This record gives sequence, structure tokens and C-alpha cells, in this order.
Amino acid sequence: MFATLTGLGLASAAGLNAYIPLLAVGLLARFTDLVPLGDAWLWLEHPVTLVTLGVLLVVEFAADKFPAVDSVNDVIQTVVRPTSGGIVFGAGASTVELSEITGAASGAVAEDGTGVSWIPVIAGVVVALLFHVAKAMARVVTNGVSLGCSAPLVSLLEDFVSLVTSLLAILVPLLVLVLFPVMVVGGALLVRRTRRTRAERRAARVPEAPDPGHPR
Repeated sequence: MFATLTGLGLASAAGLNAYIPLLAVGLLARFTDLVPLGDAWLWLEHPVTLVTLGVLLVVEFAADKFPAVDSVNDVIQTVVRPTSGGIVFGAGASTVELSEITGAASGAVAEDGTGVSWIPVIAGVVVALLFHVAKAMARVVTNGVSLGCSAPLVSLLEDFVSLVTSLLAILVPLLVLVLFPVMVVGGALLVRRTRRTRAERRAARVPEAPDPGHPR
């Protein structure tokens, strides 16, 4: 159960920043015993992987702080973040049997020749994609309302939430039971607010029809 909660929290964090949870898993697996990775995921703690993820994190950290550039980055990350979510969920869940996650009846179709359990991976992709979509939609609105001035602050907040969520998912996985619903509700509210703001902006651009009974 704990490993499943860890994977769920990491996948949520990946929807905000693809590389923070990957680095958290890789570094903690390499230098501590907090994340005992399964054989299929040992490449995450390899030095080449860690250096590559560090470089990619720096690039995304910079790109996500500039208006317009952050929107382009979000389009690119539509593939990267869900992929990251699938990896970290699969890695986080690799220390338990699949029957703990999906029930004993699913065990026969869990793995291929690489030893990867694909149901947790797919779950991680879906979770990360949902958070990514909410983040990208909210960013477009906040940039429009603030003329891009809020981009650095909002991006830093997203990075901070991703980092805290990743660490809590690994160190105190039970908190995911509280943190994940809060993030889901927050994401839903952001999407709702985004749609409302877009509707208000469209309505403001539509010229009001003149009253035929009112003289000009």
C-alpha cells in the first residue's frame, strides 16, 4: 500500500514538473535505502541518468519562467510529463506485488519480459496527464490576466509543490491520502476558473447590440 501511495504522489508531482520526481527517486534510490527500486527501474539511479535529468530540469526551470515560452514548453511537456508520471508510479510501485494494487486476478497479465508491471505505469500516465492539463490551462489564463508578469511566481510555486509532493510521497506516503485529494480539488477549481475566465473574456469582446428603441 505504501509503495502505491508513493507512486500516486510522484505521478501527481510529475504533472507539474516532469524532472523533480524523477530526480527525487533516482537520488534517494542511489544514496539511501528509502526507495528500493525493482530491477526494471535501476537505471533511474545511474549517474548518467541523474546528470541528464539535472540538465533537463535546469532547462525546464528556465523556460517555464517566461511568458509565451512557458506555453510552448507546456505543449512539449504534454508528452514528457505523463511519461515521467508513468515511470515514477511504476518505480514507486515496484516494491510490491501487483495484486496489492489491482487485486490478485490481474497478476497474470501484469508483466512482460522486462519485469515491468504496466497497470501502475498506465495509472501514472493518466494521473500526470490530468495534472498537466490543469496546469497548462491555468497558466494560459494567469498569463493573460497578468500580461505575463505572474509567470515566474506561478512557475516557482508549481516547482515547490512538485518538490514537496515528491518528498512527502517518498518519506511520508500516508500523507498522500490527504494531499492527493487536495491537489485534485485544486486542479478542478483551476480548470473551472479557467473556463469561466475564458467565457468572460469572450463575452467582453462581443459588442453589445444597440437598442432599436433608443435614439442614437
